[in-house]
Amino acid sequence: MKASARQKGKRARLGIALLFVAATAVVALAFSHYGGFGTGPSADAAEFAKYAQPVSEITVPENARIIALGEATHGNSEFQQLKLDVFKVLVEKYDVRAFALEGDFGGCEVVNRYIHGESDISQGAVASIGYDEATAAIGFTIYRTDEMADLVAWMRAYNETAAPDEDLRFYGFDMQRGAYNLAYLIEACQNHGVDTASLHLLANGEDWSDAYAWDERIAIISAIRQELADAGASAHELHFADVLLQHCTYYQAMESESSGDSSLRRDAMMADNIHWISEQEQMLGHSMVFVSAHDGHVAKTSYESTGNLLSRDFGEGYYAIGTDFYHTTCNMPFMNSRFDFGFYSHDPLAKAAKTAGFDVCWLDFSKVPADSELGKVCSSYMYMGSLGEGYSPLMLVLPMTYRVYQCPSIWYDGLILVSEATPISPKPAW
Repeated sequence: MKASARQKGKRARLGIALLFVAATAVVALAFSHYGGFGTGPSADAAEFAKYAQPVSEITVPENARIIALGEATHGNSEFQQLKLDVFKVLVEKYDVRAFALEGDFGGCEVVNRYIHGESDISQGAVASIGYDEATAAIGFTIYRTDEMADLVAWMRAYNETAAPDEDLRFYGFDMQRGAYNLAYLIEACQNHGVDTASLHLLANGEDWSDAYAWDERIAIISAIRQELADAGASAHELHFADVLLQHCTYYQAMESESSGDSSLRRDAMMADNIHWISEQEQMLGHSMVFVSAHDGHVAKTSYESTGNLLSRDFGEGYYAIGTDFYHTTCNMPFMNSRFDFGFYSHDPLAKAAKTAGFDVCWLDFSKVPADSELGKVCSSYMYMGSLGEGYSPLMLVLPMTYRVYQCPSIWYDGLILVSEATPISPKPAW
């Protein structure tokens, strides 16, 4: 016997109700597991206050070679300001002369020439451009900010009065953009009498020419690199070719790899570039390099992140400083524009910093007794905030989309905690 329309409707309503109950259970389970909208428990605020210090009091081991500062978000003013605050300490106390950024190597060369007052092939006379144009060359919206301009301005002012061989240098270690690297490679060829016709054919403005496949681009750049090496080009000049080869290899692989595989490939390339920067600095007589990138890149994670690879290679010479927030209003891209969105971490250390009245503070894990209550919190797993360049409405209901489960004292050597993180205000593209 066929079911009546009323029976069919009853079954449909029952199915919808069961689906709603199941979905509610899944969301409730996620909320329970990831903290929901709550901020979770707090470490003891009084004990925390005994060990928390101002950022100006940061110390690093004398055997450190790479000092890496992470940022829990790309879209907050405080995390960008920390780049300058920490760099000043390292310059003044540890003879660090290199700042290396998660930004385009070629674009960062524009900044490097700017802080040295040198001429630039792409922008005209670097001395005539301002901080905003220089930071815009790095290639990412998150660096077109007052905070980054302040960093660049400070480095330029420092170099104007620096003793010989004590100048500051600005490096990038990312490979996602090609235009500036190609322009500087052409400049290197012109300096050494290497024909540039094949390189000019590769590009159509800032984009790659459709006339060549990735394999052909790689072959042309490799041949040019060999000619430059034979002509006596410097390591710095050759590195523009190396980064372009990374760029081509990365995007060629992206066409066939999963996003996870591509992400790990990029992290490995960034680790290689930081190695190269370290080698250049050692030849200049400076043993330490300061590196800035997202927490997810600098952390000594269980997967093969940049920080994981560097910690394997440098051992105790790799010193990682993580960051986290109690509450953030973060500037992020969404639907072809940028907006400010609010989030809370579920970090008991960040909550203790907030409760103890710290706006920004530094916690050195080596100074917290392992058997103390605070030491036990530092060595336990917790849900920390982690926001990149992307917003999803799912973040409103699923905390797992913006929290990462990690053990602070395993992943980092110390934490800088920001109680109330405020949004950056990116400037228009130049």
